[in-house]
Amino acid sequence: MKISHPIAIKTASLLGSWVLRLWLNTEDYWFCFEDPASDPYLTRRENIYLFWHESILFPLITYCGPDFTILVSQHRDGELVSQIMRMFQGKTVRGSTSRGAASGMLEMMRNKRSKHLGITPDGPRGPRRVMQDGAIYLASRTGMPLVAVGFAFDGCWRAGSWDKMALPRPFRRGVGVGGPPMIVPDSLDRDGIEEYRIRMQEEMDRVQVRADELAAAEKIDKCLDRIVGPGGDAARWDGG
Repeated sequence: MKISHPIAIKTASLLGSWVLRLWLNTEDYWFCFEDPASDPYLTRRENIYLFWHESILFPLITYCGPDFTILVSQHRDGELVSQIMRMFQGKTVRGSTSRGAASGMLEMMRNKRSKHLGITPDGPRGPRRVMQDGAIYLASRTGMPLVAVGFAFDGCWRAGSWDKMALPRPFRRGVGVGGPPMIVPDSLDRDGIEEYRIRMQEEMDRVQVRADELAAAEKIDKCLDRIVGPGGDAARWDGG
């Protein structure tokens, strides 16, 4: 059943945010950043963070807040997501890599001086885990580095949606892996954007594999020693 009435959307988002907070706070969250410049709590730079659409619940509970602006679909389902994110004190702009892309990207450019940006580069309709070029265009025009982030849970259910959204099992481990920032040259032409899209696709695949390995590992600290390179950072999120 689709929710379309504004009052129904606000009611559903209020209830949904309350349930999600209780549910997601049961998880044991870990992060590793291969470069301190990727860590939004440590870096002084403004980054564009990329993560797959299926894992949006992970940053919702850990990084959603006034320091981030997230690109959300203009589809009516996106309105529900926007309302829930506002309940978590997150900020959104409406648009996507398809419908409404130009307006959403331009608004994100205007917001870039005050916040990190977050984009699901395979949204809003897929194909799943396939990088589209909107984020490359945005990085090229703003000068903001791209950071590929992989999120994974130690055991999760999968929704029947196109993205197979990850629904974490309670009281399990969640792991986020952030790669080093990637600088995209300014004013790229179409061929240049495609070149960097392919490079970023490879980086997204790489950090996702690492996140999956960490989430499934028997002992997380040993894996962190193996995964995090020189100068890297790892931190445990306690849900606070």
